[in-house]
Amino acid sequence: MTLAQAFADHLRRDRRRSGHTVRAYRATAERLIAFLVDHKGDAVDAAALATLSTADLRAFLAWRRTDGLTNASAARELSAVRGFLKFVGGEGASVPAVKGPRVKKGVPRPVSPAEAVALAEDVSENATEPWIAARDWAVLLLLYGAGLRIGEAVGLTGAILPLGETIMVTGKRDKTRIVPLLAPVRAAIEEYARLTPWPVGRGEALFRGAKGGPLSPAIIRRSVQAARTRLGLSERTTPHALRHSFATHLLGRGADLRSLQELLGHASLSSTQIYTQVDAAHLMDVYRHAHPRA
Repeated sequence: MTLAQAFADHLRRDRRRSGHTVRAYRATAERLIAFLVDHKGDAVDAAALATLSTADLRAFLAWRRTDGLTNASAARELSAVRGFLKFVGGEGASVPAVKGPRVKKGVPRPVSPAEAVALAEDVSENATEPWIAARDWAVLLLLYGAGLRIGEAVGLTGAILPLGETIMVTGKRDKTRIVPLLAPVRAAIEEYARLTPWPVGRGEALFRGAKGGPLSPAIIRRSVQAARTRLGLSERTTPHALRHSFATHLLGRGADLRSLQELLGHASLSSTQIYTQVDAAHLMDVYRHAHPRA
């Protein structure tokens, strides 16, 4: 087994990282090793990785920059490298100190309630079959009306049926949380369950693709992309933007950060606090457009 594969297995088994993160971090480990083989002209094993210098890591990042990496992407690459080197070196291993690029933390751009509904309606209306229309409508309402991540929504199983006022959602690192269901969201899921041609067992995927397999998030992303083009909406209008809108609109209606943290499934309050910036940005937009002296 290669070091990169062992690292991926560790992330999946011991750290409970998502499949996307595991693939990305493994790819970084493989790139680092390939670069070092060329850079040093020799095979790279655990012992060689333990001798890496700050200059070696800077050279690797400079090489990756030739692929057009942004500051944010370079920072993620460096984070993956650090994790890989700590894994290979074992407990207490030291990693060469390399200062990552400065990354300006972006503020999520929420979608207005009217745009969120229009988007979901357009995706549903352009579906090829009634049950697929009901499926897409239900999935998008779960993002905007319950604040789920796209992966959480498509990961729901038949165990949530019959629906009550809440559902149990499994989020990142297998953390579970209770999410309330608004009446329109509950009705959308029930209508989909009524129309789907596929049996929905307790341990089976609730949302299915056209051929009966578990629904892929990519299907929803492509449908949203097509809908936003037809509606003339910003490229920032993505499935994840609906989750941002859920959070922003709740905060604007007086929800406290701790409650919002629980609803979103954030591990730390700092992840939730970014929405206070979103709300402030919205207020400034209102001010600029409405105030006579703005």
